This record gives sequence, C-alpha cells and structure tokens, in this order.
Amino acid sequence: MDLHELFLSALKDLSSAEKQLVKALPKLVKATVSPPLRAAFQSHLEETKTHVSRIQQAFESLGAKPKSVLCKGMQGLVVEGDAHVKQDAGDVFGDLALLGAGQRVEHYEIAAYFSAISMAKTLGYGDAANLLVENLQEEQRASDLLRKLSKPILKQAAATAEKKKG
Repeated sequence: MDLHELFLSALKDLSSAEKQLVKALPKLVKATVSPPLRAAFQSHLEETKTHVSRIQQAFESLGAKPKSVLCKGMQGLVVEGDAHVKQDAGDVFGDLALLGAGQRVEHYEIAAYFSAISMAKTLGYGDAANLLVENLQEEQRASDLLRKLSKPILKQAAATAEKKKG
C-alpha cells in the first residue's frame, strides 16, 4: 500500500462513518428531551448529509469512484449511542448520555479528518484537502456546541439529583 491508497482508504472510511451518522442522528433527535440539544443534533444531521457529498466530491477530484468501506470505529460508536437511546432516553440524564455519545462521535471524526487532510496535503490533493477541511471545521463547531450545551444540562441533572436525595 502506498500513501495514495492509504488516503483513498481513509476517504472510504470517512464516507462510511458519515453515512452511518446520517442514519443514526435521527434517533438522537427523537430521543432528546432538551430542545437546544435536539436542535443541535438536527442541525448536525443536515451538515452530515453535506459531509457525505463533500467526500464524494473529494473522490471525484481524484478521478476515483466514490466508495465506502465499513467504518468499524463509527459502527461501535453508533451501537453505543443506540444503547443510550434504548436505555436512557426520556429525561435529563438520558440527554447527558446522548450528549456524551455525540461528543465521542465528534472527537472520532475530528481525528479522522485531521489524518485524511494531512495525507491529502502531502499528496498535493488541494481540492480534496479543502473539501475535508470544510467538514473538519463543521465537526469542530459541532463539538464546541455540544460542550457548551453540556453545562446547563449538567446543572439541571445535578439539581434533579439533589431533589431526589432530599
């Protein structure tokens, strides 16, 4: 395997990861109680659809056929998120579990995009790199938003827990 093949493998993995999220995010939207968190998941679903399109454009910029190869890392994160939807959803504590699952997904994607962008730049694939940078920036904004949303939800959860004690 050479660097070009490794980069194409990274694109296939990212394509799979984003497509899995397009299927998974609606479940989070439906299971979330907090309106701001629900809106964040819904907004990121729309961005994720665009990420899939940009990855396809990156393939096309290289003259390669857009493909996906199962991203097992994302598959595991989606399974974990699904478990929270089934077991924890319906209250502020469930929202915290879903928020944590969302943050783990964002961090995974950010790492994957950094790696793919580095390869694209090294190979001189400027168009592909630029498309992936756009996705990366949106993933970073989504991660920042989830971190900001966690503060009031954590406060609410703590207050709820105190009431249950008393």
